[in-house]
Amino acid sequence: MTQLYPAIEPDAHGMLEVGDGNLVYWETCGNPRGKAAVVLHGGPGSGCTPWHRRLFDPSAYRVVLFDQRNCGRSTPHASAFDTSLASNNTQNLIADIERIREHLGVERWLVLGGSWGSTLALAYAERFPNRVTEIILFGVTTGRHKEFDWLFRGGVADLFPEQWKQLRDAIPAPLRDDDIIDAYCWLLHDPDPAIREQAALAWCTWESATPAWPPAAGLSPRFRDPAFRIAFARIVTHYVRHYAWLEDNILIRDAAAIADIPGTLVNGRFDLQTPIGWAHDLKRAWPRVNLVIVDNAGHDASNASITEELVCATDRFARP
Repeated sequence: MTQLYPAIEPDAHGMLEVGDGNLVYWETCGNPRGKAAVVLHGGPGSGCTPWHRRLFDPSAYRVVLFDQRNCGRSTPHASAFDTSLASNNTQNLIADIERIREHLGVERWLVLGGSWGSTLALAYAERFPNRVTEIILFGVTTGRHKEFDWLFRGGVADLFPEQWKQLRDAIPAPLRDDDIIDAYCWLLHDPDPAIREQAALAWCTWESATPAWPPAAGLSPRFRDPAFRIAFARIVTHYVRHYAWLEDNILIRDAAAIADIPGTLVNGRFDLQTPIGWAHDLKRAWPRVNLVIVDNAGHDASNASITEELVCATDRFARP
């Protein structure tokens, strides 16, 4: 059984100015002369993790990880009340990826992204296909409006009614009839820190429930840090409110731009956050891509079978 590669530390890291007062954290690890790969984390707002480094053979790859704007080690951090998210949007994240590539002297690279990171990977690859050697996506999303509405405006709520009710009940009565995303955006930007924290806790409790079946009880360990909770909830609701600034269905419609790029899609059969039908839709628009459905998995990328498929994909693309 294929397993994660051993844990490694970065050989270089830094903060890159990307404009609008933003500094983006980046790191490289593995073989400095190896095949270049960049990892696009999910969320949006989750930040890169040591787990991402271990998806790649460190003798074969030069792996680039970075924290997208206002999360992880990037600054200013979205947990601070006075941090503006006005310049945090998909087009600026695409520009940030290109700045990092140029800063590190990378000509072309493999792009790997999961969940929200798969939408960002598609948007980047369709904008700069000549910079992409291969694409690996897991927990596949394509940025369509129905995908955002499925998870955040009640679609999947029919499968998680108790958890959805808790999310709705945490909204004060005057805002309860508003669009749920608008309501949480208001709460997460309230001057009262107690209101912001209560909203972030309710939001992240909902996010904790839906990756696996049966629903997880309580708060996922990754949301235990209050600063992480607030930053994550602020960035997610900011993107959902604007449908990630993407024209509906544009990444499927423009998939011809990546028609000749090899790729692998990995999705859990029981992924309720990103149903496998979305990956099939992308496969129809991008016939060359290899679609792998993992039967015993949901949206949890740390599932051993999903991990195995991701490592198999990076191993396969490491070979000339």
